[in-house]
Amino acid sequence: MSFHESRFAEDNTMSAPFQPASIYANHADPSVRVMIAPTKYIQGPGVLNSVGSLVQQLGFRKAGLLASRRGHTAEAATAKAAIEAAGVAAAPTVFGGESSLPEIEARVADLREQQVDVLLAIGGGKPVDAGKCIAERLGVPVIIVPTLASNDAPCSALSVIYTEDGVMAGAEFFPTNPIAVIVDTEVIARAPERYLVAGIGDAMATYYEAKVCAKNADARNVLGTRPTLTATMIGQLCADTLYEHGEAACASVRDGKVSEALEHIVEANTLLSGIGFESGGLAGAHGYAQGYTVLPEVEENYLHGEMVGMGVLAQLMMEGNPDEARRAGEFFARVGLPIHLGQMGLSASQTEKIDAVVQGAMSFTPFSNLPFEVDADKVKQGMLSASEMGEAITAEQGEEAFLRIR
Repeated sequence: MSFHESRFAEDNTMSAPFQPASIYANHADPSVRVMIAPTKYIQGPGVLNSVGSLVQQLGFRKAGLLASRRGHTAEAATAKAAIEAAGVAAAPTVFGGESSLPEIEARVADLREQQVDVLLAIGGGKPVDAGKCIAERLGVPVIIVPTLASNDAPCSALSVIYTEDGVMAGAEFFPTNPIAVIVDTEVIARAPERYLVAGIGDAMATYYEAKVCAKNADARNVLGTRPTLTATMIGQLCADTLYEHGEAACASVRDGKVSEALEHIVEANTLLSGIGFESGGLAGAHGYAQGYTVLPEVEENYLHGEMVGMGVLAQLMMEGNPDEARRAGEFFARVGLPIHLGQMGLSASQTEKIDAVVQGAMSFTPFSNLPFEVDADKVKQGMLSASEMGEAITAEQGEEAFLRIR
C-alpha cells in the first residue's frame, strides 16, 4: 500500500484494521526488533511561521487545517497565513472537542469534499489523535502541530479513540508515523505550566517502562516486537533530560519565555518520549494510569501524564526499587506532579475505588511486560506503598509546586 492510499471506502468503513504485530513481528523468531519514528521533527521558537514553506516544498496543493474554534483564531490562523503565503490553498475545519468516531467521520466528510492532499492537526492531545484518524481515512499524510507539551502522542503511529462522552473506547494503529511534527516553543511557553508538568510525568515513564521491557526477554513493544537498543537508550536520555532540566523549564513557562531548558524538556516530552514509548515498550506505569481512568472524578480532573506519574512510582515500588521511587517522587514533588492518593482526591481507606483502579490497571495488556508475575495483591500493594512514600515526601518538602499549578 502506498503512502497516499486509504484503507477506507467512500463510506468511511475500514477495509482492514492495521495491526502492527502482524506486519512487524516474526512469531517464528521472537528476537525481531523494530523502531519507528516520524519522518521529520522540527522544533524551535517561531517555527510555525515556516510551515507554509514546508508544505509547499513537499509538493502539496491544498492543506486541511484541523483545530478547535479557539485554535482557528490563534495557532491555526498563523499556520493558515503561512500556508497561503507559500501559494498553497488552505481548508480549515473545526474540531468539535472529542476524538470520537462520529466527530472523526464528520471532519472526514468535510475535508473529503474540499479535496485536501495533506492534513495539519493543530492543538492538544485529542485534536492530534483525531487528526491522525482523519488523515488515514482520507488517504493523505498528516503533519502534527502540538500546542502543548503534555504528552508524547504527536510522534506516534497510533491514536486513542473516545466515546462522545469522553470515555476511552480503544485505539487505532496506522501504517506510518506523521510525515512531520512541528513544535513551536513560543507557543509551548505561553501554555499553562500544568500541561508541561503533565508531559514530564508521561515522559518519565518512557525510561522506567523501556528498562523493564529490555530486561524481560518476553516483553514486546507497541509494535509487537522486541525493543531496539536505540529505543531503550532514548528512554534513558529522556529521563536524564527530565531530571536535569525539568525545574528550570517549568520556571521558563511561568515566565512565558523560551529557554534552553524548555527546549530540552519539550524535546524530551514530545520526541524522545514519543519514540521511546512506541518502540521501547510500555509496562506498569501506563497500566496504573489506565486504572485511574475508571474513576470519573479522576478522569475528569487529572491529566494523562499526572496519572502516569503516579504509575511510575507504583511500578517502581512493585519492582522492589524504593530508592529509585524516592528519587522520582522527590523530583515529581518539585515540579508539581501528584505523588500520593490524597493529591488525586482519593484515600487508601476507599477500598472499592482502590480495587477498581487495580482491576482497571490489570486489564492493561502491557502489564505483562514486567519481569515477574503480576497479581491484584502486588498491584494494590505497589499503589499503596507508593502513596505512603509520597505522603512522607510531601511532609518533608511540602506541596507548593503541586498547589501552584492548580
